[in-house]
Amino acid sequence: QAQLVESGGGTVQAGGSLKLSCVASQALSADCEMGWYRATTSNERARPSERELVARHWTDDTITYNEHAKGRFTLSRDKVNNKLYLEMTALKSDDTAVYYCRTNCLGTVYWGQGTQVTVSS
Repeated sequence: QAQLVESGGGTVQAGGSLKLSCVASQALSADCEMGWYRATTSNERARPSERELVARHWTDDTITYNEHAKGRFTLSRDKVNNKLYLEMTALKSDDTAVYYCRTNCLGTVYWGQGTQVTVSS
């Protein structure tokens, strides 16, 4: 069973930047997509399926961004080292949330524990 560990969260002023990292405890096959999701204050108790997509790296190496992330966030994946990164710039108070790393390997889904990002205005 793969475990995902996120890091890089913290408190930053509006307009600032953060880079989140996620590492998988075991090698992920090429059939595994990876992505970042978030749960904001209003839905911090949301079920995993209700967390908001931020960005997703598909198995064909294409990347999908949610509208709120386009132009500000950059997703990258290091397949050799089983890592996923999310570089966030021009952060806004609305970006305050717990950010979760997720992988889906042919229908088997794993979530990390999340890392808190707080953007102060």
